[in-house]
Amino acid sequence: MKKEYLIYKLSDEVKTSCKIDNELFSKYGVKRGLRNEDGSGVLVGLTNIGNVVGYEQGEDGKPKPTEGKLYYRGYELDQLVAPLLKEKRFGFEEVAFLLLSGELPDKEELMAFRELLNDNMPLDHRTIVHLVDLEGTNIMNILARCVLEMYTFDNNPDDISRDNLMRQSIELIAKFPTIIAYAYNIYRHSEHGRSLHIRHPKEHLSIAENFLFMLKHEDYTELDARTLDLLLIIQAEHGGGNNSTFTVRVTSSTRTDTYSSIAAGIGSLKGPLHGGANIKVINMFHHLKEQIQDWTDVDEIDTYLKRMLNKEAYDKSGLIYGIGHAVYTMSDPRAVELKKLAGELAKEKGREQEYNFLCLLEQEGIKCLMEHRKSRKPACANLDFYSGFIYEMIGLPQEIYTPIFAMARIVGWTAHRIEELNFEGRRIIRPAYKNILEVKKYIPIEER
Repeated sequence: MKKEYLIYKLSDEVKTSCKIDNELFSKYGVKRGLRNEDGSGVLVGLTNIGNVVGYEQGEDGKPKPTEGKLYYRGYELDQLVAPLLKEKRFGFEEVAFLLLSGELPDKEELMAFRELLNDNMPLDHRTIVHLVDLEGTNIMNILARCVLEMYTFDNNPDDISRDNLMRQSIELIAKFPTIIAYAYNIYRHSEHGRSLHIRHPKEHLSIAENFLFMLKHEDYTELDARTLDLLLIIQAEHGGGNNSTFTVRVTSSTRTDTYSSIAAGIGSLKGPLHGGANIKVINMFHHLKEQIQDWTDVDEIDTYLKRMLNKEAYDKSGLIYGIGHAVYTMSDPRAVELKKLAGELAKEKGREQEYNFLCLLEQEGIKCLMEHRKSRKPACANLDFYSGFIYEMIGLPQEIYTPIFAMARIVGWTAHRIEELNFEGRRIIRPAYKNILEVKKYIPIEER
């Protein structure tokens, strides 16, 4: 039997071996995707870190849609963002301190924490050499491999004491921007023949500024850096139930090492239904800019969006990327903040017409989606709807959109890992799957 045919045969048999009747999920009370019937998440754990609110409890006990709220250690997101916007200062390090410790730092603590992060940003020369050898087109894969390699450079990699977990967390938060910037510069050199630059991070710069400096030298504005800083804050944490954070908690519950757990989180975030969705949105936006002649014509916009929902246009997936969320109903607070940032940046970059078009697409996309579903359940734009457009205006390439998400979310991942390994009564996370196949009698190989 030819090997190629064997692969085809095995693949074809999967159609039968993986078939499960949808009615059986209801029959056995299985929560597909760990979701309840109303779309809310199944409660599987408790946390003191982040809180994602998209529903209120109605008088009848059923969830009632509400304006979305996101809390970091009990502080509402806009409480943290508003002072930074007003004072025009960088705040990602401050939010990282909060998420790791549970408390906001005072000025002295924040200054010391910034210095600690800056001290840990440079890479070991062995990592830099290995990065050059890791030529590849996917920066997320390179990031995961570099994280796993950090295990070999750690003198105490398997220790899960609080002090060691905190040390490892700070090193990962500090090194992610450097790894991503260097990995992209090496990719650009190997794939496009551009000059290779390895710029060392500067002590006096914030993480957002240092990242842009290492990536682009001085080709960025103050607003670019402050906008990236706020993007990092907005993406730093999203509760324990998002796929990548839950992946980190599941793996951490086995007491594996930090680097293996974080690499698993990177693999989860890479998926197009999770962190990779921002690329889907920006590509869709470019397509709509070409297909819709009048960016202010609501009827023309609606007609095309309905064709997309009917799987007649664009990629025929039946989706409007960036519209809808698993938890948020009336609004995604992250998208609300990003919309403001996008508007401010669009003015500086002379792209207000595109921004207004994107806002109109959000408005009409929500309307068309609800009409298509024939549902009263509200929908909203999610984080990804505006993030790709912001990255593009800053001048960041698509290859690092999702890695930047990881650069922010490493804060939440490490905070949740520390919590998972430091509360009393912790147990390995091990849900159950019900087997629905009948017991079979073994057939000797001569009789098959």
